[in-house]
Amino acid sequence: MKKGRGLINEFRAFIMRGNVLDMAVGVIVGGAFGKITSSLVNDLLMPFISWICGTRDMSVLNLVVRPAEIVNGEVVAEAITIGFGSFIGTVLDFILIALVVFLIVKGFNKAHTLMEKKKEEAEIPPEEPKPGTDELLAQILEELKKKNN
Repeated sequence: MKKGRGLINEFRAFIMRGNVLDMAVGVIVGGAFGKITSSLVNDLLMPFISWICGTRDMSVLNLVVRPAEIVNGEVVAEAITIGFGSFIGTVLDFILIALVVFLIVKGFNKAHTLMEKKKEEAEIPPEEPKPGTDELLAQILEELKKKNN
């Protein structure tokens, strides 16, 4: 029984780590973002591309390698098709997601660099101006006069 409790406690500690929670939030937001980009591709871009290509729906753009074999009204062998219309939609979806992720990472890296630069500037105390040769000689003379008096 103790072994089961130890496993549960270990699992609870694993789940409560910051990285796991961050990852879970990322997966949820990523899923929602995937739906947004899919809608952008399917509902906005693909109709425009379909209009340019002269078809209503890009997903019906297929290359038939072998037509279906029909005997007595029944399909004996399914048609073999290459669905390049769906592939184009999927590629556009990927490119949009990759572009947005790139922009987010680039912005994060820039913000991180600025934060590090500000942190370094705050940690380094300003240097005191160093006295020139003439000032040093004057200070030495003053000290010698004090000792002689």
